[in-house]
Amino acid sequence: MSANTSFDLLLRGGRVIDPAAGVDGLKDVAIRDGKVAAVQSDILPASARDVIDVTGKLVLPGLIDTHAHVYQYVTGRFGVNADMVGVQSGVTTLVDQGGPSCMTLPGFRNFIAGQAKSRTLAFLSAYLVGGLEGHYYPNLYSPDCVDIDATVKAAKANPDLVRGIKAHAEIGGFARWGIRVIEMAAEIGRRADLPVYVHFGQLWGLPASGANGEDVDTILERVVPLLRNGDILAHPFTRHPGGFVNRQGEVHPVIQAALDKGLRIDVGHGSHFSYRLARKAIDAGIIPTTLGADIHGYNTHVPAPAGTPDEHADDENHPFAGQAKFSLVQAMSSMMALGLSLEQVVPMVTSHPAEMLGLAGEIGTLRPGVEADVTVLNEQRGRYILRDNEKTEVVADSLLQPAFCLRAGVRYDAIAPILPHAVAA
Repeated sequence: MSANTSFDLLLRGGRVIDPAAGVDGLKDVAIRDGKVAAVQSDILPASARDVIDVTGKLVLPGLIDTHAHVYQYVTGRFGVNADMVGVQSGVTTLVDQGGPSCMTLPGFRNFIAGQAKSRTLAFLSAYLVGGLEGHYYPNLYSPDCVDIDATVKAAKANPDLVRGIKAHAEIGGFARWGIRVIEMAAEIGRRADLPVYVHFGQLWGLPASGANGEDVDTILERVVPLLRNGDILAHPFTRHPGGFVNRQGEVHPVIQAALDKGLRIDVGHGSHFSYRLARKAIDAGIIPTTLGADIHGYNTHVPAPAGTPDEHADDENHPFAGQAKFSLVQAMSSMMALGLSLEQVVPMVTSHPAEMLGLAGEIGTLRPGVEADVTVLNEQRGRYILRDNEKTEVVADSLLQPAFCLRAGVRYDAIAPILPHAVAA
């Protein structure tokens, strides 16, 4: 850098939206030594060594995906490459939901978080087996497979990496062992002083003995009292039984009480997402706090590791089946197609997840002095078809697509093979 330049890089002329800083307007973003140096209007191009013209583009704090599955190889077909769903998809921070356990966390730190270009954090599994292909082996997720003391110890010993606890509340598990696993997960969260992220919507098939007296529509009301301010309810718009919309097509009355209690909602888009049920919930005033993509090897097209099962017993309709290509940015477009504004959606992938992770002011913002994590998006106007896994189609009047991102000031273009192509209506 010459003596006459102040910055390494200047992103010039884009619409900068930074909810944490209250910024929304045409601004320039200057980067120095891998950190945000300035966000203001009309920074002189000559002040930077490199200038990228982002006129007509959206410039956001680096996107945060609150629901990833990136413990590649260890979790079988579930785990995908971190950078494929991270920086190569315009996402700078990933939160693996339940991939590592207290037993496998050192491997996650060394082989995933320590190697990825994307910032990679984790919600530690409440189960000893972590995120193995549990839809094949539900008994791995029984109370006998939870070690409260060991999980609390692992979480407390790794505060830089472990930002929460992951568990499941669904009818397949309740039919087998009732509410005990969730009680144990809630205790782990309390003792580790971390948020608990709870999956809702049927995950496992029922045992041969059936539901054993359990009612899928009472799970929410039984689980919510166990949770604390800051805990997270996941998959509100699931197409599977046990979500926010009951079998009568009504939004569960306990949801508003949960929100009033300080619980948060993460979309967990992925295979579970239903436009039909999302409309019902949003029309009832249920607005998600965060927007995780929930991409994994069963709902996008990536090569399966050798030795993983070739078939699922109900392969046509198994709960993880999904559309071939989607991304966190496509999930943003889904929310906008449902009537939410861009200004409502951007906090779901920036400032809100930063708060959920206890990292507000450190990530999810372009405040000068923080690491230069920046996402640049194209917003295409027109009419585009979006489709969910119930085959429901909606028409969006704009489509967001990632152009590139900066992770700590280093540029990564949006070249991930999973990124979807626009489909005109």
